Amino acid sequence: MSSSESTFKALPLDALPLNTRARTKIVATVGPACRSPEMLERLIRAGVSVFRLNTAHGNEQQRTEVLADIRVASKKVGIEVGVLVDLAGPKIRLGELHTDPTDCVPGEIFRFVRGTKPQAADELTCTYAALIQELQIGDSVMLADGTVSMVVVGKTAEEVRCKVIGGGLIRSRQGINLPGAKLSVSSLTEADMTNAMWATKHEIDFVSLSFVRSPVNVLLLKELLQSQGCRASVIAKIEKPEALLHLKEIVAAADGVMVARGDLGVEIDVAEIAVAQKRIVHECQEQGKPVIVATQMLDSMHHNRRPTRAEATDVANAILDGADACMLSGETAIGEFPVEAVETMNRIAIATEPLLKESAYRLRQTTATDVHPITAAAVRATAVLSEQLNAKLVVVATRGGGTCRMRSKQRDFVPTIGTSDSLEVLRRLTLFWGVTPLAGAPVHDGPALRAFIDEWGRKQGLLQKGDPIVFLTGTNFYPMAQNLLVIHEVE
Repeated sequence: MSSSESTFKALPLDALPLNTRARTKIVATVGPACRSPEMLERLIRAGVSVFRLNTAHGNEQQRTEVLADIRVASKKVGIEVGVLVDLAGPKIRLGELHTDPTDCVPGEIFRFVRGTKPQAADELTCTYAALIQELQIGDSVMLADGTVSMVVVGKTAEEVRCKVIGGGLIRSRQGINLPGAKLSVSSLTEADMTNAMWATKHEIDFVSLSFVRSPVNVLLLKELLQSQGCRASVIAKIEKPEALLHLKEIVAAADGVMVARGDLGVEIDVAEIAVAQKRIVHECQEQGKPVIVATQMLDSMHHNRRPTRAEATDVANAILDGADACMLSGETAIGEFPVEAVETMNRIAIATEPLLKESAYRLRQTTATDVHPITAAAVRATAVLSEQLNAKLVVVATRGGGTCRMRSKQRDFVPTIGTSDSLEVLRRLTLFWGVTPLAGAPVHDGPALRAFIDEWGRKQGLLQKGDPIVFLTGTNFYPMAQNLLVIHEVE
């Protein structure tokens, strides 16, 4: 028995305000603005389902402390939340500049040289030692989140000469994007492996991998986690053109996907971002995988209490595309109004989700092949029964979370309660659209489970005498499938 199972405790029955939380899940990045235990509690109450720990910042000790505070806040509020560890990946950055900042004027020539200390104002260094060897004439070099663009016009064994095409200011240690360049750098760096090993020791629920280029990158991380007995879900971040070329295979290999629009918007033409997002989300829905849309969703709320109209529309459109979750980055990590940002995203989702009821937005049946066909058929039957009976709840008893994942893709509006005897599994349900994990349910005792749900639903104000509930669980007849549907009326 795992440590999470052995210390399992039932949460309060009145702890889940279903009527005030969107079905679309909210991922919030932890940073200085929301680091305190009190702020973490407030964010959970405001609607956060998953907290993101960005390994590009901080150290292991700091992450260990934040994780402990998240778990305490979750128990105090009475709502299970997941934790996502975001591996930084092979982010290529500028070194120290000779003059910081440096103004790049169109037509000007800059030289990438070896070493760490530029000797002249036109010299640039970077953290990727093989850059000079691997860049080719004609390759694009994007700096300062794509606001400054250069093109390689010449190279020798010791330097690469770049001409400024789009000018602007650059600063030391800013990121470098190389769209189209063929690089040998691994998607899983030594630092990533160290951080992944930390995740395996702390019962992390999700681990995301940056700059995925092929399904092999995902499978290598899975193998590393599984070798340590870690069952965390692996989230593939799509932010490279190569990932779009191998999208179907990457989605199949991953447990979930993040549309990481920051670097993706630099690696491809910004005009193509919306189309790429829709394509990625559609593929995830087709394969039954959860998908997170991220970056600049409510960016103006770094410094404002209200988002722009365009940002509110962006969140709504991501939900209508089929996103399972939307992510806040700097808005909660370093912004001035982290709680307001979460509350705003929650309100936008609640206002948008009713449109999913219309046929134009209903998602078609997933063709996922990683769940038992009997389970898939039972989940489809659950939707039909709940609609015909006007069921008030669908309750799914799940072993690993796959049944709840399939249920979430149906996008209907009968509240779905996920139950399990594993706290690890319950926390992984936090990323699934419309699924509420409920701890403490006696999942192996049918009559006791029904009584438990009756009592909980009454206290929530969701159930009253005679209301129908659909239960989906399994029997030993098919040990690897959920094959039992039970219709129950509240007594």
